[in-house]
Amino acid sequence: MASAEGRIVQPIQPTVTYVLLGLTVFFFAIQYITEYTYGVDVAAMFGMKINTAIEAGQIWRLITPVLLHGSLLHLGFNMYALYIFGPNLEAMYGHGRFLALYLLSGFAGIVLSFLLSPANSLGASTAIFGMLAAEGVFLYQNSGMIQNSRRMLTNLISIAVINLVIGFAPGMNIDNLGHLGGLLGGAMFAWFGGPILGVRSGYEKPVLVDQRTPRQVMMAGVGVFTVFALLALMEIFLV
Repeated sequence: MASAEGRIVQPIQPTVTYVLLGLTVFFFAIQYITEYTYGVDVAAMFGMKINTAIEAGQIWRLITPVLLHGSLLHLGFNMYALYIFGPNLEAMYGHGRFLALYLLSGFAGIVLSFLLSPANSLGASTAIFGMLAAEGVFLYQNSGMIQNSRRMLTNLISIAVINLVIGFAPGMNIDNLGHLGGLLGGAMFAWFGGPILGVRSGYEKPVLVDQRTPRQVMMAGVGVFTVFALLALMEIFLV
């Protein structure tokens, strides 16, 4: 293959993944302790997505729900997905870009839920669905570099579709609009700012590199944030 300039892709410790896991578990512990001690989930009361509170100016609620969960099972499903998908994505994206993907996906999902659903909600699944979208975009854009990429992409799409169908089933208390927003935000950031793999020669052996430039990554992040921030602000000020 032709040589390419860019960041060398190599195994790294999934530090951001583990920090996100630790922080989310820590906040769930706070939720549990305050609920048990005072009868009130203090973290959820001040951090979950509540539309009227956001409209009143508590805009931090457009991101804080990703750290909060409604039950141990809810936490377990999301943290298992983060543990499974996070390390590989972080290795491909690098620490900072992976964190941006997680936060932007969570933000996009919460904003779409804020725009289209009156229900209160919380959970990291908006960010998790963004990670699924980013994994899918990565497999699609780098199919020539990845063995069995088509089969892997099909499996990934199946997982996302099954989860969305379950979320839309009657009686399920799941914020599927948040999931869709997370998918959209993650896909947008990944498409314009995710890794594009190439091979650089000139070493003892060819090395794998990411040809995406820092400027492209920054523009993708700013673009996704701006789109969803403007949508949220329009909703707030038009109410």
